[in-house]
Amino acid sequence: MASAVRIPPPHAWAVTPAEAIAIQQELRGLVITHDDLPPISTVAGVDVGFEQEGQITRAAVAVLSFADLTLHRHAIARRPTSMPYVPGLLSFREVPAVLDALAQLDPPPDLLLVDGQGYLHPRRFGIACHLGVLTGIPAIGVGKRPFVGEHAPVPNLRGAWEPVRDAGEVIGAALRTRPNTRPLYISVGHRLSLPTAIAYVLHCTPTYRLPETTRLAHRLASGQAAAKAARKVRGG
Repeated sequence: MASAVRIPPPHAWAVTPAEAIAIQQELRGLVITHDDLPPISTVAGVDVGFEQEGQITRAAVAVLSFADLTLHRHAIARRPTSMPYVPGLLSFREVPAVLDALAQLDPPPDLLLVDGQGYLHPRRFGIACHLGVLTGIPAIGVGKRPFVGEHAPVPNLRGAWEPVRDAGEVIGAALRTRPNTRPLYISVGHRLSLPTAIAYVLHCTPTYRLPETTRLAHRLASGQAAAKAARKVRGG
C-alpha cells in the first residue's frame, strides 16, 4: 500500500518571478506524457482559496471513489501565502498548501484532477505538472478557460473535443463535458497521455460541466467558517 505524500520541496517557494520561471524550466523535463498509471481506485480534486486578505492559503483535497464518484475522505490545510498571484506561476502560490493537505492522506489518491493547467501552459509546466512531478501522483490539468493556444470550434456534444495548439504543438484539448456549456481545457499533468486524461475527465463529469472532484472539493472548502476566499483568475 502506498504511503502518505510527504515530499520535501526541492526548491524554495518564496521566490521572484524570474526564479520561479527558471524552476519551471528545470523541472518540466521530468513530466511524463505517456500512460504510466497504477490501477485507479480513487481520484482527488483540489480547491484552493485565500483567507485574511490573501495572507493565508487554504487547500481542500476531496478524495472520491473512482467507481461511483462518492466522497471517500478529505483533508484541509492552511499556511501563510508564499507568493502573490502572477499569471503562469500559480503553482508557487498554491502548491505548498496542497502538499500539506495531501500529506494528511494515507494512502494518497491514485489520480489528481487539478483545477488549473498542466501542459497547456506557456512553459509546458502548469500547476498540474508541478504537483504531479513533486508527488509522483498521476495528474490532469482541468482549466475553466484557455491560458494559451488556439483550437477549432468544439461540436455541441458531450465528449466532443478539439486539440489546443500552440506554436504547432498539441498542448491540450478543449473538451465539451455537457452540451450548451463552455468547454473545459484538459491537459497532461504527469504520468498519462492526453487521450487518457480526456477519458478520465469524462468519467468524472457524469452530470455537470465540472468534474465531481472539483465540485466536492469546493463544497468542502466553502463549508468552512473562513472559506470566503477572494475571487481570482486561475491561469496555471
